Amino acid sequence: MKVPVSWLAELVDLPAGITVEELDTAFVRLGFEVEEIVRPPATTGPLVVGKVLEIEELTGFKKPIRYCQVEVGESAPRGIVCGARNFAVGDLVVAALPGAVLPGDFAIAARTTYDHVSDGMICSVRELGIGEDHAGILVLGQEGFEPGAPAADVLGLDDVVFDLDVTPDRGYAMSMRGIARDLAGVLGVSWRDPADLPLPDWSGAPAWEVAVADPERCDRFSLLALEGLDPAAPSPWALRQRLAQCGVRSISLAVDVTNYVMLELGQPMHAFDRDTVRGPITVRTATAGERLTTLDGVDRALTDDDLLITDESGPIGMAGVMGGASTEIGSTSDGRATTAVLLEAAHWEPAGISRGVRRHRLPSEAGKRFERGTDPEVTVVALARAAGLLVEHGGARVVGAPVDVDTRESGYGIALDVSLPARIAGVPYARAQVVEALEAIGATVDGDGDTVRVTPPSWRGDLLEPADLVEEVVRFRGFDEIPSILPTAPPGGGLTERQRRRRSIGRALADAGYVEAPAFPFIGTPQLDALGLPEDDDRRRVNTVRNPLSEEAPALRTTLLPGLLASLARNLARGQRDVALFEHGSVFPGGERTTAPLPGVDRRPDDTTLAALLGAVPAQPWHVAVALTGQREPRGWWGPGRPAEWADAIQAARVVAEAAGAELTVRAGERAPWHPGRCAELLVGDRVVGYAGELHPKVCESLGLPPRTSVMELDGDAFPVPTVPQAPPISTFPPVLFDLAFVVAGDQSAAEFEATVREAAGELLESLRLFDVYTGPSLPEHSKSLAYAVTLRAPDRTLSGEEAAEVRERVIAAAREQGAELRG
Repeated sequence: MKVPVSWLAELVDLPAGITVEELDTAFVRLGFEVEEIVRPPATTGPLVVGKVLEIEELTGFKKPIRYCQVEVGESAPRGIVCGARNFAVGDLVVAALPGAVLPGDFAIAARTTYDHVSDGMICSVRELGIGEDHAGILVLGQEGFEPGAPAADVLGLDDVVFDLDVTPDRGYAMSMRGIARDLAGVLGVSWRDPADLPLPDWSGAPAWEVAVADPERCDRFSLLALEGLDPAAPSPWALRQRLAQCGVRSISLAVDVTNYVMLELGQPMHAFDRDTVRGPITVRTATAGERLTTLDGVDRALTDDDLLITDESGPIGMAGVMGGASTEIGSTSDGRATTAVLLEAAHWEPAGISRGVRRHRLPSEAGKRFERGTDPEVTVVALARAAGLLVEHGGARVVGAPVDVDTRESGYGIALDVSLPARIAGVPYARAQVVEALEAIGATVDGDGDTVRVTPPSWRGDLLEPADLVEEVVRFRGFDEIPSILPTAPPGGGLTERQRRRRSIGRALADAGYVEAPAFPFIGTPQLDALGLPEDDDRRRVNTVRNPLSEEAPALRTTLLPGLLASLARNLARGQRDVALFEHGSVFPGGERTTAPLPGVDRRPDDTTLAALLGAVPAQPWHVAVALTGQREPRGWWGPGRPAEWADAIQAARVVAEAAGAELTVRAGERAPWHPGRCAELLVGDRVVGYAGELHPKVCESLGLPPRTSVMELDGDAFPVPTVPQAPPISTFPPVLFDLAFVVAGDQSAAEFEATVREAAGELLESLRLFDVYTGPSLPEHSKSLAYAVTLRAPDRTLSGEEAAEVRERVIAAAREQGAELRG
């Protein structure tokens, strides 16, 4: 909401000498965020109101040029050359005389042009820095200003405009009336309510027949008819100036008047061309198949939730959102201009307007106010104010009495303990201060005891319970009065074991070259389809969010892969080629669970309710995942580099397990979205905790990823709690080192074969490392060679050659039992 200080000063008795900074502080105290303070453009030198006395049309040039005699308050008029055509003799304009400097450091001087001396310049709003319209010069009208008068006051060049951010619960502040009321209260000065005006003594029968078929969504509908409006009557400069300061474009007198009253009183209105309205007006919801062409020229399909203003021809407006093109005021297709108008002002249910604005994507200044809530008491007052302006400036006359369909129920009261604001805010508010604050916002306070009955004003439909009143008291007294007291922090117990483990895993993956890429925890069916998950996969059983951020991703994730792979694809699309990402966070597997109760806010839930709430919360295991593609080791002078492959994903799982203090076993597995032949199953003991390997080619294709992209995901909570770490025993005796290479079947699991070797080696085995896997022409078909580096050591003695040979023979014998042969 943009608030010109000059307009504010007409409504509020601002303290003498109050500064812009003090006003800024007052707005902040009221809870308004000041987004910007717009100060007047820099203009110096003689800038005056001028009156056009003569116009000479100059010919012989490429474009029409005028030489004008302009009275500027001096003994003789000045001759000024101007190319604009939108003014006539007798019009009042703004003249910049020689010596003036306009915004943009544009200096004005007398100069010869088009064979005439131009002794100044007639200005447009853009040249004056008060608007963007450069189609013609600024015309102030033909009356109201004396030639030669300083134009700065006329143009508001000394005015300051505050741009305030109004929260959705305070719709009353979307008007000068609401802002003035609040500011007067916090400054302790008087103010004048623009809605407090006597209504004219309208005579005659109502000029139109109106019926409201849905009073729950429209509890007041007011209508006033006018005729004899001069369609060519311009909007007065003062009105256009106020609209421009508030960021509203001037269109025509009738539209400008409705916008002005909306800004002044907070009541949006709509003007219908009365000659195009057919028969009685009815307010109702739409029926199946109805359509409406709105003022923006778009033909819109309506739903049964759309509230309409209709006549005998059908819909003529979408209530509170946008009017229909068929009743638009202005020039019609047959050249007829609007002279008869129906002015409408109504009070709509805010939630319905909000749904309509979002459904049809039609945000507007009127919609902003209706969806926040307007004052139902001012509908007729707004009509009277607008009608008065149209009568004064457009020559219109009111026809008959206004229509006012009012089905509102009586007001409600809220019981308030006057000590409640002090208890909640921690500030000792006296009873008189609480009552003063509530009365300052327009509420009525009844009762003399500790509990009073507060009746909110008609413009504060957001005040529904004692907590709302407490907020108003605190806001009126000043948020800055609440002391800032930090609670004493209890002594901490440090990080839990689970927190330390999670941090260790994150650091370990970062040290291994992976970059953390957290994603939103929401997924949808398309993301799961892209992974090629079977229909009966448990990861398809999701928990759907009741009010999702996106309809395309309405469920909580059951796997980290969709978000991680989306981040991988995004990096690739932005030119990266070698990418290694990781994420660790909660997943939310679906399944049968109880419904959560909805406890009230008036007291702490009891233990039974808390237990039911916690029982309804889905399980949230903590997962770790990595995804990588491109070069794992970059090429350079040291060598050709190495591309990332499935083994790197498995190694990432080993890094995680090592950081968690667990021992990981790897064996062949099969699970979507991994390639069936290049998928490893990750185990801790006998429990499967995750999978790693290469993505299925179809998944890579559907997600736009390079072939052979590798991923790993495991359940980090499945690792057992590590025991207290013990220092490993260190033997001072020398080791025995030897290598063994075995020829095994091509489908033999290296992990299973390694377990056999370890068991056969016994207690003397210190380490066993697979250092080579070979397949080639020197081996039998469908076989491979596994080469191990073996280290033997005894803790209490030097091993003899016989002991080492015995271990070697036991290992070879165990390998042969598995079908392996020692490779020569």
